[in-house]
Amino acid sequence: MKESTMGRAAALFFTIALLGASAPAPTVPPAARSELAPGGKLRVGLLVTNPVFVTKDGPAAEMRGVAVDLGRELAKQLGASFEPVRYDAAGKLVDGLKSREWDVAFLGFEQGRAAVMDFTAPYLELGSTYLVPAGSSIRTIGDIDKAGNRIGTSDRSAQERYLTSTLKQAQLVRFSSGVGQEGVQLLSSGKVHALSGNRVTLMAIAAKIPGSRVLEGQFAPVLHALAVPKGKTAGGTYAKEFIEHAKASGFVQKAIDGAALRGVNVASAASRK
Repeated sequence: MKESTMGRAAALFFTIALLGASAPAPTVPPAARSELAPGGKLRVGLLVTNPVFVTKDGPAAEMRGVAVDLGRELAKQLGASFEPVRYDAAGKLVDGLKSREWDVAFLGFEQGRAAVMDFTAPYLELGSTYLVPAGSSIRTIGDIDKAGNRIGTSDRSAQERYLTSTLKQAQLVRFSSGVGQEGVQLLSSGKVHALSGNRVTLMAIAAKIPGSRVLEGQFAPVLHALAVPKGKTAGGTYAKEFIEHAKASGFVQKAIDGAALRGVNVASAASRK
């Protein structure tokens, strides 16, 4: 009886998963199309220095990455052309909203950002940690918050927001570009003792700095979501439906696999209220 019950449960789970994967994409309301892709163009804000978003930059047709795949698919559903808008730091992408440089953007969710843009539920999650140079006395995340330690962080990144409110003794050294640019210079020159960032980005940097180490564990989760400027109600509603379908259909997982990302997971389905 027990095996029969387990078999029925497994069959039910498979059926639900199959239905989710085969469900048609949500219908695009005309109002959502006009809000998100005016003039038939979808301008997508992308953080090109972060491999969790973009693994290969270049001409629009040659770009690769999870956010690129999602951006292209969204443009396809809207019947619009995909136009990437590139940024080398999260703070600059946020500033791009003020001058209306993009229609949607892929970004880590952070409460302060939610004051100026509307987010979908997360489509992807991973952890934040630190990169330390060869010979560093910092062995664990618990060793970070000590007097005398200088921690590099990209200004207005999700990590910077979190560490600003939690570090008590270590000093934050903020820089305006991506972690892989100015941050690497600071770490290599000894001006900072550790770099904060998401695990995928730091692993890529570590491969280029002999002897450097990415610390085990995480100090905070990072949740990537699709952002829409406030005031675009129909567009924001459709964006949420698009992301949920992308997760349920397996599109996000396929994009993660295509980008060969490790330590990255598809976020859970949004709760229905």
